[in-house]
Amino acid sequence: MIYRTLGRTGLLVSEIGLGCEGFQTPEGTEEILAAAEKGGVNYIDLYASDPKMRSNLGAALQNRSKPFLIQGHLCTVWKDNQYKRTRKMEEVKASFEDLLTRLHRDYVDVGMIHYVDSFEDWETVLKDGVMDYAKEQKASGRIRFIGLSSHNPTVAKKAAESGLIDVLMFSVNPCYDLLPANEDLEPLFQKESYDKALVNMDPDRQSLYETCNRLGVGITVMKPFAGGDLLDETRSPAKKALTVSQCIHYALTRPGVASVLPGVHSAAELSESLAYETATDEEKDYALAFASFPKISWKGHCMYCGHCAPCAKGIDIATVTKFYHLALTQKEVPETVREHYAALSHTASECISCGQCESRCPFSVPIMENMKKASALFGK
Repeated sequence: MIYRTLGRTGLLVSEIGLGCEGFQTPEGTEEILAAAEKGGVNYIDLYASDPKMRSNLGAALQNRSKPFLIQGHLCTVWKDNQYKRTRKMEEVKASFEDLLTRLHRDYVDVGMIHYVDSFEDWETVLKDGVMDYAKEQKASGRIRFIGLSSHNPTVAKKAAESGLIDVLMFSVNPCYDLLPANEDLEPLFQKESYDKALVNMDPDRQSLYETCNRLGVGITVMKPFAGGDLLDETRSPAKKALTVSQCIHYALTRPGVASVLPGVHSAAELSESLAYETATDEEKDYALAFASFPKISWKGHCMYCGHCAPCAKGIDIATVTKFYHLALTQKEVPETVREHYAALSHTASECISCGQCESRCPFSVPIMENMKKASALFGK
């Protein structure tokens, strides 16, 4: 298992984490946690407010050989035998107390403010006590770091820029990334949204990932398979099926992403995701699959897939391009980006414009021009 630093939190998290959908029974929960532990998973998301699921996880967490990091959600309650979002402070507080009690813990590592997809709701979180409560819990040590979950890149970016959150849970997959920001998440799931030809990643989504990377807001990923649709050709918006490893690799190559949290229902499903850790580069490769999608094109857009390699001068083209994109969003090149660029063994200024990289790129990216621009921006 590879472990990544979760933004500015400093927490080392497994790049494959664990969603909570499989915690329906004590036996199933124990089986999934045993498989997670064996596979090196150390990060669990728990959005569910179902008392049984919380209790099942709490019991299974006891006496494990290594501790798990918990991303527990605020603002979720159990009503009418289903989970619901709330902003009522008495419900928020009662649910968080219930969460800690059932987990047999004094704190959660990340307290995730649940499901903020509109600017109006973000303002409610700020003004009606939710953020103040989260900050109070952080100050008292019952939440180590504050997070927020969202499907809307413009709202999520505003939260990241506020300096109030340390972690963002966001829906990252190659189909959702094509659609523009919307305060209603339903278009993400609707087949009609993908019926017309779609070209390139939505700029708000790319800006969100780059902003989080720059500000040290760690991203944890929900819906990497779009609820399983991307794995099934008959249901996939792209009209072709991707593999589990391709979807995970796509998410992990977005700037700022630390951990992908598939919502598995069994240890067998978790094993499919954990197979990513031993998959070959060819098995992880999503670029050729993306290039073949009937109605979706990433023409001219660098996907950081690495097909441009090897460079005759040893330049890590994908990394240089990523740093270049990170720097473009600012009036001045951020010092952290400049330092990371300067630490590269070979930089864009060494490009000899041989064109071999462009001949290998599935997306027709103007790599030589990008290297010239990066060289001019960063200097030699």
